[in-house]
Amino acid sequence: MTDLTYLRVLGASAGGGFPQWNCNCANCRGVRANQPGLTPRTQSSVAWSRNRQDWLLFNASPDILTQLRAQPALQPARSLRDTGIAAVVLMDAQIDHVTGLLMLRERGTPLPLHATPEVLGDIGSGFPITSILGHYCGVQTHPLPLDGTPARWNFLETAHMDPLALSSKPPPYSPYRHAPRPGDNIGVTLVNERTGRRLFYAPGLAEISPAVWQAMQAADVVLVDGTFWTDDEMIRLELSKKRGLDMGHLPQSGPGGMLEHLKRLPSTTRKVLIHINNTNPILRDDGPERAELTAAGVEVSFDGMEIAF
Repeated sequence: MTDLTYLRVLGASAGGGFPQWNCNCANCRGVRANQPGLTPRTQSSVAWSRNRQDWLLFNASPDILTQLRAQPALQPARSLRDTGIAAVVLMDAQIDHVTGLLMLRERGTPLPLHATPEVLGDIGSGFPITSILGHYCGVQTHPLPLDGTPARWNFLETAHMDPLALSSKPPPYSPYRHAPRPGDNIGVTLVNERTGRRLFYAPGLAEISPAVWQAMQAADVVLVDGTFWTDDEMIRLELSKKRGLDMGHLPQSGPGGMLEHLKRLPSTTRKVLIHINNTNPILRDDGPERAELTAAGVEVSFDGMEIAF
C-alpha cells in the first residue's frame, strides 16, 4: 500500500456554483458563453483516501451526484450497489455543505456522520436532515470533540484528523445565528502518519486566529478560503449589501487579507484556494488577480484536482 494519502477536490466553488444559476455577472456570463480562461466549478467539497477506494467526504454539497459522476474513483463498483463514501465530515451546517446528504439516502447501511455537537444540533432541529434520513438509510452520528482528541477511521490507516474551532457564524436558519458558539465552523488538519505530512483545510475563514496561524504554519499544504477577492466585492457589483467578512469570509486582497498571510508562509508550503465565489476575478485564468496569485505561489483549486501528501 502506498505511503501517500490523496485529497480530491470534488467541488471548488462557493455556494451556488460557477456559474450560479441566477447570476449574470461578467464571470457567469463568460462561462456560459464558453469564453477562454473560465472553467465551471461545482459547490465546495473534498474527499480524502489512502487506497483511492474508501473515501472520507468533507461536506455534502447540493452537487454531490454530479460530482460522483465526474469522479469514478468514488464509485469503485465492488458490488451491485456500492459507494466509495465510507464516512462524512461536516465542517459546518451551511445549506451548501449539508443538503447533499439527502441525495445519499439510498445507501444500504446507516451513513457515518461526523460533526461537532453544534452542527449536529442544527441539522437535527432547524434543518432536520438527520431526522429525515432516519426514514431512509439512517445516520450514525459521531460528535467531533474539539479538545485536541484526533479523529481516526479504520479505512484511513496510519492517518488522523485534528479538528479546530474557527471564528464564524452558524447558518441563518440556526437559532444561534446571532450568538455564535465554538464548533459552529471548523478547520481540520489531515495528518499522514507514514510520511509525517500535514494538510490544513478550512473553506470558511473569517479571521486568522493564533490557533489557525499555528495550524497553517505546521502544514505542508494549506487549502483555505478563497471566496472573495475584495471585502466589498458583492456590494460593488450590487449583488448584496453584505461585506465578505459579514458572511464569514476573509478576502484575499488588501491589508490583513488571505494573500498577505499566505505570503508569510514558507516557500515550501503548497498554498491553494477553495470555496471561490462566482464573482471572484481569480476565476479568470488570464486576469491580473490570477497573475498576482501565481506570482505569490498560490494556486486556485478546480474540480478534480488531486493533492497527494
